[in-house]
Amino acid sequence: MSVEQTITTSGPPAEHPPLRSRRFAYLVPLAAFMALAIILAWGMSRDPGAIPSALIGKAVPQFSLPPVKGRTLGLSSNDLSGDVSLVNVFASWCVACREEHPVLMQMKSDGIVPIHGLNYKDQPDNAARWLNSMGDPYTRTGADINGRVAIDWGVYGVPETFVITKDGRIAYKHIGAVTPKVVDETLLPLIRRLREQ
Repeated sequence: MSVEQTITTSGPPAEHPPLRSRRFAYLVPLAAFMALAIILAWGMSRDPGAIPSALIGKAVPQFSLPPVKGRTLGLSSNDLSGDVSLVNVFASWCVACREEHPVLMQMKSDGIVPIHGLNYKDQPDNAARWLNSMGDPYTRTGADINGRVAIDWGVYGVPETFVITKDGRIAYKHIGAVTPKVVDETLLPLIRRLREQ
């Protein structure tokens, strides 16, 4: 068989995909990348403390926790009625908790509001050491060693702080460290308003 015969019997030459299809193949990944970049930019520009909670306006979840090691008063849902209060979710391993701790100590010193601590996934000795060395701003503390109560509260991470109404409902949720600005601009006005109701 000659070379000429081989070429003619092997079939028609392969057709190249139309130029339009090749351009489309390049545009799909580019469009996906642009969409992802826009979503990430939008997410980074949002205030993480502004994530809404489905529990706002609802009664606090039913729970009962033993006290943090070395403390005598545990924390339960029954303790969160009668006065406006805060529930602060904290842990000894949490860096941002260390940052907000002096603010909570100042709030306690000023007698602004009862602050209750929900100790999240902490080792008992570490939690006790933390409160003994840093100071204890809490009226009551609950040791949520396995994190199940925090899940019921819709906790994303630590620290988080909830404002509780006199009748035991969640009025507000702050994600992240409580700062003096948060106290002055958000917590104090809300606490005053809730006490007047």
